[in-house]
Amino acid sequence: MAREEQALLSTEIVNRGVEPSGPDAGSPTFSVRVRRRLPDFLQSVNLKYVRLGYHYLISHGVYLATIPVIVLVCGAELGSLTRDELWDKVWGEATYDLATVLAFLAVLAFTISVYIMSRPRPVYLIDFACYKPADELKVSKAEFIDLARKSGKFDEDSLAFQSRLLAKSGIGDESYMPRCVFEPNANCATMKEGRAEASAAMFAALDELFDKCRVRPKDVGVLVVNCSLFNPTPSLSAMIVNHYKMRGNILSYNLGGMGCSAGVIAVDLARDMLQASGAGLAVVVSTEAVSFTWYPGKRRSMLIPNAFFRAGCAAVLLSNRRRDFHRAKYQLEHVVRTHKGADDRAFRSVYQEEDEQRIKGLSISRDLLEVGGHALKTNITTLGPLVLPFSEQLLFFAGVLFRHLFPSKASSAAAAAPGDASAAYIPDFKRAFEHFCMHAASRDVLEHLQSNLGLRDADLEASRAALHRFGNTSSSSIWYELAYLEAKGRVRRGDRVWQLAFGSGFKCNSAVWRAVRRVRRPSRSPWLDCVDQYPARMDA
Repeated sequence: MAREEQALLSTEIVNRGVEPSGPDAGSPTFSVRVRRRLPDFLQSVNLKYVRLGYHYLISHGVYLATIPVIVLVCGAELGSLTRDELWDKVWGEATYDLATVLAFLAVLAFTISVYIMSRPRPVYLIDFACYKPADELKVSKAEFIDLARKSGKFDEDSLAFQSRLLAKSGIGDESYMPRCVFEPNANCATMKEGRAEASAAMFAALDELFDKCRVRPKDVGVLVVNCSLFNPTPSLSAMIVNHYKMRGNILSYNLGGMGCSAGVIAVDLARDMLQASGAGLAVVVSTEAVSFTWYPGKRRSMLIPNAFFRAGCAAVLLSNRRRDFHRAKYQLEHVVRTHKGADDRAFRSVYQEEDEQRIKGLSISRDLLEVGGHALKTNITTLGPLVLPFSEQLLFFAGVLFRHLFPSKASSAAAAAPGDASAAYIPDFKRAFEHFCMHAASRDVLEHLQSNLGLRDADLEASRAALHRFGNTSSSSIWYELAYLEAKGRVRRGDRVWQLAFGSGFKCNSAVWRAVRRVRRPSRSPWLDCVDQYPARMDA
């Protein structure tokens, strides 16, 4: 166990500058920082999650097991007959009458009808819209620190800490913040400010969505809204119903406290409601109120969200009507959800609480990377059998089986050649997906994801661009990344998109979409004025 804990630690030598006073005045000073890093989760796969993935695969596709058996039996029976013998058996030896033929056709029609009706309807993504705040809400990193200093809410140590976080965050100088958080000696986490921020983002995204899809708000049968920290009464979903005067029998849901992974949860809930009610159209709204994550205190674990979270919102229109196939962009193939809340460290890794001065904030634990790594390991191990080509599954499963049957040999092989691919086979997810939309949490998290999954820089270009341009917009970040791919004109018919997000609880969720047609560059997008400057701008 000690060796496993040591493997999760990384060291960093930090230059503290020149000592200003004391016996060592004028001498350079250094310190060693020890931090936890993301676990190499693909090297320690739990076999039970592999079995869970295969269970999902087989339970949703019994035909994979039955059709080969039927074909084999029929082939063996018919293969022993010549063509003349087969013809004689069908037409010569058999006798038919009208009643027999009608009964056979009736049974066949009934069987096909039951099969079609029992199958869940496919869920299509018709279109989506991402909120682009007004230019006056743009804030550069230097302006962020300057406004935070002028607000009088932070001491110099807290300002210096946030400045260091911003410098290595991967966020550029054009992300958006509500100005109320910088008002001097004022409480920004009020219901009035929260409602104003949420309504501006949600209504702007929904107005664009309804206009793009040419859908009336009264046509929507299911509405799911997720916002983690701001949960007023009436709810955000009720605010939308009231604003657009939606119909009285709409199925509306408001998800709170689920963190950055709630966008995938909302899609999963909307899919289930469409399948259960046959409502036809569903709208999912994913947003976060930055003013309610703002922390004006001194505890460093609570200052982290200040530096990363930014304003954003996404609205998505889903449908299970077959006639919408021709105008849809994507079809939902899989949703895999992982919850690690049973573990105390995972449960408290992202925790809203008060500090010593009774100031409310969102605390980020040092265990977050390790906890997130275990959740990711579980999620992708379950997802793998559903999406990986058979050749990758075979190699991956053989490696997992070998390590579980012969743990001593596997550990000795890994110790002898830690960089050798034969020690543990890592599946190539690039063979399963053409596009990756990984939650843009921070530059450090994206780098660890890239290393562990064996992805290229191009695979995480959308995630890094979204982080640089818009910051961490919480649950809506995966939609800004998909909007980036569309603005670049990269999504073609048949391409599969993997959206992966993780958040408080601790949860890790994946959604897999398949493009049903080539997605042309949209006429309206938050990226239209800057997409041609990426990825070069990220390196500037």
